[in-house]
Amino acid sequence: MLHLASRSPRRADLLARLGLDFGVLDLDLPERRAPGEPALDYVRRVAREKAGAGLLRVVAVPGAVVLAADTEVILDDEVFGKPADAAAAADMLRRLSGRTHEVVTAVSVVAAGREAQAVSRSQVTVEALDEAAIARYLACGEWQGKAGAYAIQGRFEAHVAHLAGSHSGVMGLPLYETRQLLRQFGIDP
Repeated sequence: MLHLASRSPRRADLLARLGLDFGVLDLDLPERRAPGEPALDYVRRVAREKAGAGLLRVVAVPGAVVLAADTEVILDDEVFGKPADAAAAADMLRRLSGRTHEVVTAVSVVAAGREAQAVSRSQVTVEALDEAAIARYLACGEWQGKAGAYAIQGRFEAHVAHLAGSHSGVMGLPLYETRQLLRQFGIDP
């Protein structure tokens, strides 16, 4: 049976688009970048750790397969995680304003004795945002719990001047890469 190791309703919705039945594992793991750890390595490591922790929860289930992902916004090798509050979110949005940043999503799939991983890298260009636009976006609340303080699938999409890569990857689960990984584990959506 397939299990999604994620508390994200957005990831569950995306995985459901593949037409699969799956269980959800509610995990709460610390996500801290080690000093000197390259941003890409950090995203990959967190996805692997989530999948491994999920597998430990269902190891007794015959044929259990666990999928986990991590998505981060990266600008100038700085990882923009989930903002702690509106002030931190505003700071992130000001820094992303008028620039192109990278959104990296690593997807890990594990089962007893097997693991595989894929990485989706997308470039997102945000239009120049004035303080009024930032304030309006913060007021809608979509930024809460979102890497980089925005949700591309919501109101912020109107501020995205260009996207090169995977729209679903920026949302949190790149469906093409996920489908390819699951096929390696005999799950064919």
